[in-house]
Amino acid sequence: FWLKGSLGSSHRTTVTQHCHSVTMAMKYLGAYLMAVLGGKESPSPSDIKAILEAGGISYEDDMLTTLCEKMEGKQAHELITSGFGKFAACGGGGGGGG
Repeated sequence: FWLKGSLGSSHRTTVTQHCHSVTMAMKYLGAYLMAVLGGKESPSPSDIKAILEAGGISYEDDMLTTLCEKMEGKQAHELITSGFGKFAACGGGGGGGG
C-alpha cells in the first residue's frame, strides 16, 4: 500500500478507520435504498435489518436506528437528485486515445 511508508502509524490508523466507517455506512445506505426500491417510502430499521440478514450481512442496531432518524422526513430520490448535481463539478472523463 503506497501510503504505508509515507504516513505515521497514527495517521494510517485514521485512514483505515475512515475507510472502514465508509464501508459500513455504505452497507446500511445500500440496504435502505433497496427497501425504497422495494416500495418502502420510509424504511424502518426492521426493513433494513431484513435485507441485511437476507444477504448474511452483519449489522449494528444503533446504526440502523441512526440512519432512519437521519432520513426521517426526507425522500431518498430527492437527496440523490440534489447530490447528483455535485458530480457535474468534478468534470467529465478524458477522451480515449487511439
